[in-house]
Amino acid sequence: MKRRKVGNMLGLAVLSAVLDRPRHPYEMAAVLKERGKDADMPIKWGSLYTVVANLEKHGFLEAVESRKDGGRPERTVYGITSAGREELEDWVRELVGTVEKEPPRFQAGLSMVGVLGPDQTIALLRQRIEQLTERIEAQRAMLEQLRPLLPRLFLVEVEYDLAMTEAEERWTHAFLGELTSGAVPGIDAWRRYHETGEIPDDVGELLEEE
Repeated sequence: MKRRKVGNMLGLAVLSAVLDRPRHPYEMAAVLKERGKDADMPIKWGSLYTVVANLEKHGFLEAVESRKDGGRPERTVYGITSAGREELEDWVRELVGTVEKEPPRFQAGLSMVGVLGPDQTIALLRQRIEQLTERIEAQRAMLEQLRPLLPRLFLVEVEYDLAMTEAEERWTHAFLGELTSGAVPGIDAWRRYHETGEIPDDVGELLEEE
């Protein structure tokens, strides 16, 4: 992935918010929340004004006017520049066409699940499956509500999110089944370690080899 002058996802969102017309930062935030962009990408709203300033600094936004409504502070309205349009399009091309390793928190937890023991892991996976099932039901309901209202082009990110949640639920179910049936290699040694606090000889040999 290329190093960008303004690299956080809020920068991408801001550029998209002013693509149709100039807006001041407050309007940008309102539009992005209305479009649900905070669900599609990690957004830190407290950084909005800093990100807007950086986009202007690098020539992706330009101040087009200042507005003053009553006793409110003056608000600067920003429009996208030709360089900003090029940056936005290039950024989207990169996100869609380039595979990037983005390890989720669940993967990080799985990499260290040995510290918990199999019984606690089984309980936690059951808990996770319940939450995944609830999320899937909510995502499906959302899609059913939105499909009559919006073209599919505006729903593909919701479809993707649902597909990823369903895939995680299937994998978690399968792994849970292996744990509960005892089919995972080394599960007995794993359980003995958590019962006795002693590292089994076969595990100790593997650690020494590393």
